[in-house]
Amino acid sequence: MKLLSPFISRLARLRYARVNNWITYPIHSQREVLQDLVTQGQYTEFGKKYKFNRLFTVRDFKKRVPINEYDDLKPYIQRMMEGEENVLWNTPVNWFAKSSGTTSDKSKFIPLSEESFRENHYKASKDVLTNYYNNFPKSDLLTGKGLVIGGSHQINVVNEMVQYGDLSALLMQNSPFWGQWLRTPELKIALMDEWESKIEKLAQSTIQENVTSIAGVPTWTLILVKRILELTGKENLKQVWPHLELYMHGGVAFGPYRAQFEKLIGAPINYLEMYNASEGFFAAQYMPGDDGMLLFADHGIFFEFLPMEEFGKAEPRTVGLDAVELNKNYALVISTTGGLWRYLVGDTVMFTSLKPYKIRVSGRTKYFINTFGEEVIAENAEKAITEAAQKTHATVLDYTAGPVYFTESGNGAHEWLIEFGQAPGDLEKFARELDTALKAQNSDYEAKRHKDIALRLPIVRSLPQGTFQRWLKSKGKLGGQHKIPRLSNDRKIIEEILNLI
Repeated sequence: MKLLSPFISRLARLRYARVNNWITYPIHSQREVLQDLVTQGQYTEFGKKYKFNRLFTVRDFKKRVPINEYDDLKPYIQRMMEGEENVLWNTPVNWFAKSSGTTSDKSKFIPLSEESFRENHYKASKDVLTNYYNNFPKSDLLTGKGLVIGGSHQINVVNEMVQYGDLSALLMQNSPFWGQWLRTPELKIALMDEWESKIEKLAQSTIQENVTSIAGVPTWTLILVKRILELTGKENLKQVWPHLELYMHGGVAFGPYRAQFEKLIGAPINYLEMYNASEGFFAAQYMPGDDGMLLFADHGIFFEFLPMEEFGKAEPRTVGLDAVELNKNYALVISTTGGLWRYLVGDTVMFTSLKPYKIRVSGRTKYFINTFGEEVIAENAEKAITEAAQKTHATVLDYTAGPVYFTESGNGAHEWLIEFGQAPGDLEKFARELDTALKAQNSDYEAKRHKDIALRLPIVRSLPQGTFQRWLKSKGKLGGQHKIPRLSNDRKIIEEILNLI
């Protein structure tokens, strides 16, 4: 198999010229993407309503078409799921990604056309590999298998032609032959519904494979890795898979997990962060260690960026790539080949570079703590908890935080529920380090903490391992893309989890 490496590397270098073109000319690429989207969309019911055939500029598009949240497009999507065509997109839409709403029992169904798979998800995946081989021309990545820890899949009962499932499952089921050839485990295991059995099957079926890469959400990957080490009796993953060289992760910040991965893997490998949501494959790190992920400007998605000071206004103003600023918080707005038009994803991003355009996910538009005017976002939390873990020699498996309200006898606080892989020797020291890191990053939080005027020291509770899994299971959200909300502006999730213990 190693004989393939020079050939694959040569192919990657040939493809890189196309990749480098959209990296070099991203604004031009984005204009072409929008033109293609509007040209296709003019024949749909949505396009006729907003007169797409009369849209000739980006300004016209933004002026004519309103920003939409899921509930705005839901009536259209429901009709598409019942078999209607030319509603939001002008080619058949037979697939829907079931989005993991983490604070609600209701699911979102994101439409995916053939163009969504071909021009976005699979094209982006190939470009990630192209960049990787361009950076590591002697890599043996594709001489082995990629272990994919994806979601479950089930058939939609509304219409036999329409199917839905977790995004990762849909991508596996529709992937081209080269994707099937390079992946492990076999499809029937990869698409299992019941996660506790699935982890066991994943472990048993992949031990003997030559795994060179792993892709999955960190929490579930850790559970699988630990089970594999139990079954094999090995000390680390490199003893099981000596050619393992890459871990691709996304969905949650990797900082709190990195130390534990490095220990379990047992030798240095490369780590790449991906931003691959149900709505689209938006970005990925160009190089391991990059500050931010390269924005995919030529992959069937038109991007707009909504400054957070505009969020919630009746007619909010968005900006394009030509007007974004570094380190400013934007809500992400997209238009896609699946028929999501000016769709508010719900994520917030910041730009870490403008040449080329690189972003990092800074949080969620609805996941934050601002009970006392502190405006703590997920990015603050992730950095702070990583620093606190490093300074107290702890490892964090998962966490969530929410407010503690004022009472007659005391002022407010933030309560942190944390599952540790390795608990700190002094939990109070961990709380102090967490507090110090938050103050260093967020001046509003620092002001509220001054002399304990509004906020006192964070309350940190160490939970028994498995508590978060039990909570997800109780909500019917065990596995797949479902993850613990990092921050909440009320105590609903905190109380539910505490009630379990």
